[in-house]
Parts: sequence; C-alpha cells; structure tokens
Amino acid sequence: MNFMNTYTFKQHFEESLKDPEFRKLWAESEVEYQLSRQIIKKRLDKKISQQELAKRAKTTQAIISRLENSSFNPSIHLLKRISAGLGSKLTINI
Repeated sequence: MNFMNTYTFKQHFEESLKDPEFRKLWAESEVEYQLSRQIIKKRLDKKISQQELAKRAKTTQAIISRLENSSFNPSIHLLKRISAGLGSKLTINI
C-alpha cells in the first residue's frame, strides 16, 4: 500500500478553514464543542455514568448524551444543575 499520497484529516481541516463559510460555521460550533468536551472530561474524571449525572442533575440520560454529542442547546438552568451534579460551579466568560 502506498501512503505517500495520503491526505490527512489535519490537511483537510486546514484547507477547509480557508473557506469563509466553513470557517464561520466552525467558529459558531466551537462553543458547543468545548462545552461538551468539558462536561465529558469532568464526568469521566469523577467516574460517573451519564445515568448517574442525569440523576444528580434531575434530567434524563438522553439529555446528557445529546449534550455531550453537541446536539442539544441547554438552558443556563440545566447547565447549573449539571455543574452541581459534577461538583462544580458554572462560570461563563464573555
């Protein structure tokens, strides 16, 4: 197999960022991506399941899953409950 002509994801991503429309959409989704990564990291650090976090946050496992997959826009109220369920405090910087 010849891998000399392999086009990596990084190369594809860097090329895609040259497109203004893609760059705009990427920037708009960055907040959701970072939020989901932080929730996943904190949950795994605490060694709790999505189900346990949902119970602590008084929501459903499906909502936690959707939030972790960036397919759900939560309210500030829900984020506060999730933060509390993770033993953290919600902070927002602008």
